[in-house]
Amino acid sequence: MALSEKLYTLRKKSGLSQEQLAEKLKVSRQAISKWESGASYPESDKLIAISRYFNVSLDYLINEHGGQTEAAPGPEHRETVKEADRGQRIAGFVICICGIVLLIVWGLASLLVPAASSRLGESSTVTIDGNGVYLLLCAVAVVVGAVLLLRGSGKK
Repeated sequence: MALSEKLYTLRKKSGLSQEQLAEKLKVSRQAISKWESGASYPESDKLIAISRYFNVSLDYLINEHGGQTEAAPGPEHRETVKEADRGQRIAGFVICICGIVLLIVWGLASLLVPAASSRLGESSTVTIDGNGVYLLLCAVAVVVGAVLLLRGSGKK
């Protein structure tokens, strides 16, 4: 695919008119029209600006059969990913805090009201006593929350 076709495709995928793209690149609308029709070729500084704006490599723009086969995600996609990562970090934080709070409550209940702790152990239908199940669930919540937090922070 030639530069003219790539430029046209990138502009259309971004939902921009020739006028809007011209404003972004600080050129005339006629320049965009000439580049898209193949009547002229952008100067190197404009090629760099196009590459940066659409987040594609110069290799992709210049070579007809080399480089990337498709444009990289645009700024809108990156914002959506950032929001998803932020949501994941918040969920991880909340789950982690809930697990820690439940562990503290369980510990305090075991120390302050030993009879309740033993009743929980006696009423369990699982082979692990009630205290063990409760401890295991709290620990799982802390681990799941920590994993979500660490996965979210590693994507910067």
